[in-house]
Amino acid sequence: MAHTILTDVCEGVADCVDACPVACINPGNGANRKGTAFYWIDFDTCIDCGICLQVCPVAGAIVPEERPDQQRS
Repeated sequence: MAHTILTDVCEGVADCVDACPVACINPGNGANRKGTAFYWIDFDTCIDCGICLQVCPVAGAIVPEERPDQQRS
């Protein structure tokens, strides 16, 4: 099962992008509810390694489950 970046919690820091070994994290379109940039995880490419969760400085922005209802692209 893939990880999910919660769109409205993400602050666009993007530490996860460089850390991801399979390049499954992409920039989102526009801004989230906080008015910040955000990223999203391609579930089909994600290998569920959890590195994104380990490097993300924003508490609660990434969850270790596939939650398409909480993530937009």
